[in-house]
Amino acid sequence: MQPLVKTTDLYLAFGGVVAADHIDFELHQGERLAVIGQNGAGKTTFINICTGYLKPQTGKVYFDGRDITQMKPRQIVRLGLGRSFQLPQLFTEHTVRECIELAAARRNAELSWFRSLESTVDRKDVDDTLELVGLSDVSRERSSDLPEGKRKLLDVGMALALRPKLLIMDEPTSGVASEEKHPLMKTVMHALEERKVTSWFVEHDVDIVAEYASRVAAWIDGRIAADGPPDEVLENPQIKSDVLGV
Repeated sequence: MQPLVKTTDLYLAFGGVVAADHIDFELHQGERLAVIGQNGAGKTTFINICTGYLKPQTGKVYFDGRDITQMKPRQIVRLGLGRSFQLPQLFTEHTVRECIELAAARRNAELSWFRSLESTVDRKDVDDTLELVGLSDVSRERSSDLPEGKRKLLDVGMALALRPKLLIMDEPTSGVASEEKHPLMKTVMHALEERKVTSWFVEHDVDIVAEYASRVAAWIDGRIAADGPPDEVLENPQIKSDVLGV
């Protein structure tokens, strides 16, 4: 089966710091990949290369069989590679519903000065997305007024409105109260499964990784030091010592 994401010989250095050390990597449709590693290990740099925010010095990135190495982020999004951020990227002057509508309208390339936002999108599709991410009850609130957990869910909802094949999430539970982390991830992963979206998330909470990932890739110094089932990677002595600090 053709991988959804494939990288070959990816290399990128910032001065004397190697952020991506000749990385060969594959991600297949339906996987739930968790990426772990200490700060500075190269996790976000790798995501930025795969989503077009950084260009490698050597190597290639393929998405769904297509070379996307030199494409811009917006071009890559249109192909079906979505992303949510550690700090949610919201339209803070708009309501929750309008944020979803703006994303859906962008997907359809139907934003116009001459039509109302609501008239450019499928109302049921917007309703379904709000329901999926558990935000129907706050749909008329301004996004800037939401607590952090719901802001994270809205960021994911906006990404889902773009109908991605893959969603990359950078620390989806960071800044969220500990008692809210599992309910948030349960909602997110259910939404992704309902839409048949492959998931890849960066996470520091080992309990979240063990519960929601089908595969774990552990990063050390710009390379993948271990890659496999969660129990195998999380019990690896080197990963426990150098990544988890056990």
